[in-house]
Amino acid sequence: MAFLNHELHIGRINTYVDPRQPQERAIITHGHADHARWGHKKVLATPETIAVMQARYGLDCAGSFQPLNYGERLEIDDVAITLFPAGHILGSAQVLLEHKDCRIVVTGDYKRGADRTCTPFELVPCDILVTEATFGLPVFQHPDPALEINRLLESVAANKERAHLIGAYSLGKTQRVIKLLRESGYDDPIYLHGAQVKLCTLYQQLGIDLGELVPVSEATKDSLAGTITIAPPSALKDRWSRRFPDPVPAMASGWMSVKQRAKQSGVELPLVISDHCDWNELLQTVKETGAHTIWVTHGREDALVYACQRMGLAAEPLSLQGYEDEGEE
Repeated sequence: MAFLNHELHIGRINTYVDPRQPQERAIITHGHADHARWGHKKVLATPETIAVMQARYGLDCAGSFQPLNYGERLEIDDVAITLFPAGHILGSAQVLLEHKDCRIVVTGDYKRGADRTCTPFELVPCDILVTEATFGLPVFQHPDPALEINRLLESVAANKERAHLIGAYSLGKTQRVIKLLRESGYDDPIYLHGAQVKLCTLYQQLGIDLGELVPVSEATKDSLAGTITIAPPSALKDRWSRRFPDPVPAMASGWMSVKQRAKQSGVELPLVISDHCDWNELLQTVKETGAHTIWVTHGREDALVYACQRMGLAAEPLSLQGYEDEGEE
């Protein structure tokens, strides 16, 4: 019998992983709002995730915080907790739980692709793997994000009189798109919607160089021709976008591989840039961990469960409620 139940509750130490409601003790995998909630009494997380939570929700968003660095082992009674990089966003962690001879890994959200705004994913061998499946269908095969950024830069070069507006979630996706642009040689100022400024500033304070960033409020309409601005996805259809000269609406998301989603969003330039594993990476992780039991959380659970069962593994969906598409994919 696993010492972690299907609600991701560690009964022996009365601690939850990414609980949906305020709890006495919580381990938080990363700072996105569908995982990091306000109101827990005691929170254990990486220092970066704690900084993100405090920036988003205030210094008093939990009764107390205990930082735990990657690879540092913490023993509470007869349960050991170790956090390992998940590669999703800055500070994101997988949670390794050990009790007697059983090893359980809760991945949280994770990706295996390169991303210089966070520590790379680290494979953790285990007996039971609790994995997300946001893009858990064979149709999802994510392209190289550098190629997507090249498409963006080609559009900018071909439309010098227009402004490019990129819809991107404020935590993780915005900073990754900026870093990808810098890695592609784009050194011009990048403009930001006001909602993106705080977390970009935090990333820079935590050592992630994003180059020159300018709030849109400091620019004139004429000066925005030929530039790149990053904004919340909702802003692309808002009156706010009228300040730009003939804007090119773009969106950075793994969901942009679904043409109907791009069309419904009014996106002219879909950029398939995901912060989650695609189908092949999910299967790769399942195989490489050596886990004999797979629990599949939020996402396309049935397909991944079926694929794991075909491999001879014990697999089942957890069907946890409350982990929603918050726009960061």
